[in-house]
Amino acid sequence: MKTALKLELAEAQAMVAAALAKAAAIGVLQTVCICDEGGFPLALERMDGARVTGPQIAWNKAFTAAGHKRSTHLFNTPPNGPALPGNEAFGIQWSFEGRFAVFVGGFPIVVDGAVVGGIGLSGGNGEQDIVCGLAGLAALRDLLSPCGHQVVVEADIKR
Repeated sequence: MKTALKLELAEAQAMVAAALAKAAAIGVLQTVCICDEGGFPLALERMDGARVTGPQIAWNKAFTAAGHKRSTHLFNTPPNGPALPGNEAFGIQWSFEGRFAVFVGGFPIVVDGAVVGGIGLSGGNGEQDIVCGLAGLAALRDLLSPCGHQVVVEADIKR
């Protein structure tokens, strides 16, 4: 039997708040979703004026990052990508009834080496999604580091 870490609502809300604060600071209208290790949302917020498609896209990115334990943009870089005909990752974007996201903006949440969830962002360009995602991950790191936990805060995460 193994003891497993579980992401809690307060932690997810802190991540969303930090990501949205970064989005406001850089002038982009974002939607942010934090999901648990099973890909189910714990917290999801869409900024006023952000695209109405944002919540579904952000959830798909968080779902993919948590479930496949890697940043979503890595499906479009060698050795597994790009997700085009003839390459290993081709077709994966149609998995899970089209919910599998293979573009930038989804990051696994890794605490003490274990994937405990995912953060997904929608609304900015790739660089903006990365900056806001890293802000969310950094908020969790700052929240958990006093308790001795280590949180991965980087764009290219693969477990």
